[in-house]
Amino acid sequence: MADEQAQLERWVTFATRIIAPVTLISGLLFYFGYVSARSQYEYFGIDVDTIGLSTQDYVMRSPQPLLVPLLGITLLAVAGLLLHNAIQPAPTTIRRAKIVVIVLLLLGVLALIGYPLLGDLPYYALVVPLVIGLAAAALGYLSYFDRKAAGLKPQYVLLGLLAVLTTTCAFWATATTAQYSGRGLAKSDAENLKQFPVVILDTKERLQLRSPGIEETSLGTSPGQTFTYRYRGLRLLVVGQNRLFLVPQQWNASDTTLVVPLDGSIRVQFQFQNDPP
Repeated sequence: MADEQAQLERWVTFATRIIAPVTLISGLLFYFGYVSARSQYEYFGIDVDTIGLSTQDYVMRSPQPLLVPLLGITLLAVAGLLLHNAIQPAPTTIRRAKIVVIVLLLLGVLALIGYPLLGDLPYYALVVPLVIGLAAAALGYLSYFDRKAAGLKPQYVLLGLLAVLTTTCAFWATATTAQYSGRGLAKSDAENLKQFPVVILDTKERLQLRSPGIEETSLGTSPGQTFTYRYRGLRLLVVGQNRLFLVPQQWNASDTTLVVPLDGSIRVQFQFQNDPP
């Protein structure tokens, strides 16, 4: 019995070691996918929470906003290792470099303090964490080798704090990149709204749509005719939980996003593309 219990505990420990990193990675993918999607649909006046996307939907949207940050971090790590192997700086050079890095770190902290006033400047939200994070990583690296060259033990508390600071700034910069990526996707979609499916919408009541380019046709009233109005010039932006989010086929500053329920109050037709086989 004791052997079986010990074996069970080993299996639980092994499973915990696997599940914990997977859960963390899934949570990060969900977060960055959510940030990107929120910025993307906010451009069309939609709160992403009203769409009702699933966790899987957000995870599937995360690779694009994460691609550039992951490549950037990997390339910086490779460059740092190559630089470390290529040069053997003297202690005096290391101390001078530490002074420069500390000044950069202080400038980054000052920029962080001034964020409420200057945060609206272009790319300010990306530059600040990059400066602080890179300066903190460089300071940790230089501090370690400075004390090692002097025959002293590394200051592990300082190195740990700098590692936390670097990780936090990397998270902030990646989230900002995801936000920029979402807005970029939205603008790209707005330039090419004709790539989305064509929707012909029939309704029982007049919708009073004012967006340019939408055609309204009266179907008239006759026995057995349930729908009385037809609308053309709409494109399907995204499908939510039992709802369609429709936009005009040409972007205009006065456009609005039309939200219609998928129930008996409407009739939807999706038109073929004009591309004969």
